[in-house]
Amino acid sequence: MKNIIEIENLSKSFGNVRAVDDLSFNVKEGELFAFLGVNGAGKSTTISIMCGHLSKDSGKVHIGGTDIDKNLDKVRKSLGVVFQNSVLDKKLSVIDNLKNRAALYNITGDDFDERLEELSELLDFKDLLKRTVGKLSGGQRRRIDIARALLHEPKILILDEPTTGLDPQTRKLLWEAVTKMRSERNMTVFLTTHYMEEAADADYVIILDSGKIAAKGTPLELKNTYTGDFITLYGIDENEIKVLGNPYEKLKNAFRLAVPNTAAATDMIINNPQLFRDYEITKGKMDDVFLAVTGKKLTGGAEK
Repeated sequence: MKNIIEIENLSKSFGNVRAVDDLSFNVKEGELFAFLGVNGAGKSTTISIMCGHLSKDSGKVHIGGTDIDKNLDKVRKSLGVVFQNSVLDKKLSVIDNLKNRAALYNITGDDFDERLEELSELLDFKDLLKRTVGKLSGGQRRRIDIARALLHEPKILILDEPTTGLDPQTRKLLWEAVTKMRSERNMTVFLTTHYMEEAADADYVIILDSGKIAAKGTPLELKNTYTGDFITLYGIDENEIKVLGNPYEKLKNAFRLAVPNTAAATDMIINNPQLFRDYEITKGKMDDVFLAVTGKKLTGGAEK
């Protein structure tokens, strides 16, 4: 797969604060790319530079093979962006919001009607078209935000914490829609999120800390590098678990042990078969990776 986003030695400061510090990375076409970091790590600053909303101090940004310094209009046409905060006009109806946005891309008449039909079915908002945006729930408004970003069939969809505060059902609907678009149109998705289960589904992950890359790789590579495995044992008492000599965590009706890897777990089971009557082995989660890399807990919200 070819690179659709190429960022080289990107830097941006706000006074004495170095928000983005000599940042370099690539995103492959069709990829689900997760860009993680605590508030203030530089995620939103990077996105704002990519979209042309913020000037960079130095470095190069190529999107779809185009240098943003040379043809920003072309770059913007290739991007669909869902920001942390909705950019919809609350006083207008859903259909008027979408119609006004579509007109900026010369999508009018039958072309608009056809696109509206497709998106309203994909994101399940046909019954909301005449409703005023200000009267929609957060989940309903988020569906329209995503429809707005997809109107012109962008090559790259930027999702900046798109599911923060949404109920599980709405989150599931949104991800099903995004997955369908990726599958059918090879759309690239550039994601920031504080829901680590969403990052776990990414093709590639970068963890940003203080404007620099702290870790990168596939979710599996990161888990194998920064966390071990966990064994959860059921149906034994605390005196039995102490025999193993490993640190453990007491859960409801179970005990959880941390081990360096699957091989260590296998050795423990072979050497202590009497204790492993009912157990499960799981890999560390992306939350564990993030904490190991940054020493910080990931939370949502606006940032620079």
